[in-house]
Amino acid sequence: MTALARYAPRYRLEIGEPEGPEWLRVDRILELDGPELTELLKRDDDASGHVSAHANALSLMSFYAGRAPAAALLLWALEGHVLDVRPHNLWVKPHDGHGLAAVAIRSADYLPGGLETLYDVVLRQHLLPLSAELHRRTRAGLRQVHGGVAAGCAMAFCAATREEEAIEPAYLLERWQTFVAKAPAGLARLGDVTQAGGKLVYLRQTCCLYYTSEAGNGTLCGSCCLTPRDERLAAYEAGRPIITV
Repeated sequence: MTALARYAPRYRLEIGEPEGPEWLRVDRILELDGPELTELLKRDDDASGHVSAHANALSLMSFYAGRAPAAALLLWALEGHVLDVRPHNLWVKPHDGHGLAAVAIRSADYLPGGLETLYDVVLRQHLLPLSAELHRRTRAGLRQVHGGVAAGCAMAFCAATREEEAIEPAYLLERWQTFVAKAPAGLARLGDVTQAGGKLVYLRQTCCLYYTSEAGNGTLCGSCCLTPRDERLAAYEAGRPIITV
């Protein structure tokens, strides 16, 4: 629980069932043709101006997966505990633009088990069903959507090496490698985490297409597979993680 108390503010995690219509419970987001996911897609599209529903879905997944499970992933990495983030216990608050402003859980309870339990609550019950629904709605390729899942999960590990009270990169790299090695949906093949510039960075094998949006304005994400790997690493080492096309 020490890690949760220390890093919950960074990951914008609130404890307790939230109140207000702006909060969306995750199990309702996962419903077929549910209005909650429709709302998230619309917010992302309004903020970014996507060229297609396909691109809208990929952008949403990258931002969503980078926030919704982040605290649970980091807590497992640091203390080995699995926070009860099953969909009916988890809420998200949409940002005014794209992404999520905050995440809430009913209570900071742990579930029995280890890595397989983490896979179950973060991936099998949550991000992978969300991927399937985004694929069904928009025909975005599952491999590309799963690329957003992998990138988002990786950020839970990478972001903790970038703050003032940074966690040792080598330790979190080992924990990421343990997590991703047997992760469902072949996440290990969709990118990799490495050290650059004294922190952890993620190098994607898929593209979220955000650069094609009006807001993206032709600018590739620092992790994007459309930039050669050595150029991405050089940019991270130099503290220039954004590359313009």
